Amino acid sequence: MTLPDRLARRLPAPPVRHAPRGPARDLPSRPAATRGRLILLGPAFVAAVAYVDPGNFATNSTAGARYGYLLVWVVVAANLAAMLVQTLTAKLGLATGRSLPELCRDHLPRPLNRAMWAQAELVAMATDLAEVIGGAVALHLLFGIPLLPGGVIVGTAAFAVLALRSRGFRTFEIAIAVLLGVIVLAFAVNLVTAGPDLSATAGGLLPRTAGTDSMLLAAGILGATVMPHVIYVHSALTPNRIPTSGEAQRRTVARGLRIDVLVALGIAGGVNLAMLLVAATSFHGSGIPGTDTLEGVHAGLAGTLGATAAVGFAVALLLSGLASTSVGTYAGEVIMQGFLRRRIPLLVRRTVTLLPALAVLAIGVDPTRALVLSQVVLSFGIPFALIPVVAFTRRRDLMGSLVNRPATTAVAVLITALVVALNAFLLWQLVA
Repeated sequence: MTLPDRLARRLPAPPVRHAPRGPARDLPSRPAATRGRLILLGPAFVAAVAYVDPGNFATNSTAGARYGYLLVWVVVAANLAAMLVQTLTAKLGLATGRSLPELCRDHLPRPLNRAMWAQAELVAMATDLAEVIGGAVALHLLFGIPLLPGGVIVGTAAFAVLALRSRGFRTFEIAIAVLLGVIVLAFAVNLVTAGPDLSATAGGLLPRTAGTDSMLLAAGILGATVMPHVIYVHSALTPNRIPTSGEAQRRTVARGLRIDVLVALGIAGGVNLAMLLVAATSFHGSGIPGTDTLEGVHAGLAGTLGATAAVGFAVALLLSGLASTSVGTYAGEVIMQGFLRRRIPLLVRRTVTLLPALAVLAIGVDPTRALVLSQVVLSFGIPFALIPVVAFTRRRDLMGSLVNRPATTAVAVLITALVVALNAFLLWQLVA
C-alpha cells in the first residue's frame, strides 16, 4: 500500500454506490491518493501568515512609496531565502521528531541554550509588537476605534483563533489558511486595479540600493520575510505529523512538506510583491503626502484606486494582525517549552507579550515607524535561529537519509553569512 493510500485511511472515504468487481478493485485510488497528499499540507500555511504580517505591510508599502520599484529584488530574494529556510525547518522536525528549541536544549551547552531562549523571547515580543499595532491601525481605519483600545481588541481576539487548536491541528491550519486567502484576494484585486509597470518591475530585479535609508528598509523587508519565530513554530508543526515506517516513506513525506512550503510561501511572496507594486504604482513620485505610513497608504488608495481598494487594504491588515498574532503567541509557547521545558498559562503569556505593544500605542509612537523598526529587530534574530537549523540539518546522525546535500548546506551558509553581514552593516550605520 502506498503512503498516500495509508494517509488517506485517516480521512473518511466517499460513499461508493457500486463496488468494483474483479481485477478493477486492485487499481490505485486516485481520490484517495489526493486526500493523502492534502494531509501533508498545512504547516507552511501557518508559517506563511507570519510572512504577510503587518510588518510586511509597513516595510513593503514604505519601500514602494519612497523608492518605487527599486527594492523589488529584495522582496524576491528574501522570499526565495525563506523557502529554503522553511524547507530545512520542516525537514528538521520530520527527521528528528523534535522542534528546533528542543534540539538546542539537547545539543547546546546550558548557558548558550539560556541565551538562545532569551533572544528568542525578545524576537517573539518584537513580532507581537508589529502584529498588534498593525491590527489596531486597521480597526482605527475601518471603524475609527482609538489605537490603544484597538490593540486590546486584537490581542484578545487572538484567543479565539488559538482556541481552534483544541479541536485539532487541521482546524487551526484551515482557519489560518482561510484568513490568508482573504488577504491574497484583497491584494490581488488592488494589484489588478493599480496596473503596475511590468518593465519597471523587471528592472527592479537588478540588485541595487539608494543609500543607508534604503538599506534599512531592505533589512526590514528581510526581517519581515525570513521570520525567526516562524522557524521555531514550523519545526514544531512537522514532528510526528504523519506516521511513517521506513526511509522511503519519510522521503515521500519530506517531498510533500516541500510542496507545502513552495505553495504557501509562493502565495505569501506574491502578496509581499503586490504590496510593494501597488505602493510604487500609486504613490511613488505622485506628491501624495504621508504614503510611507499605513494611514497614508489607506488614504492614498482611497484617492487613487477608490474606496473599495482602501477598505480591502484595511481588512487585509486587520486579518493579518489577527492571524499572525495567534501564530506569534503559539511561537512563544514553542520557545519556552523547547528551550526550558516549561509551560506558563496562555493568559499570562498573552498579557506579557501584549504589554510592549500597548505601551507603544499609549505613548503615541508613530505606528508605521514602530512596525519598520520591529522588523529590523527581527532581522537581528534571524542568525540565532538560522545557524542552528543549518548546523543540525547537515548532521547525518540526526537527519538520516534527509541530511542536507552539500550544495544545500552551502547555499544556506551563504544566506546566513549575508544576513549577518547586513546586520553588522546596519549596526555600524546606527552607531555612526
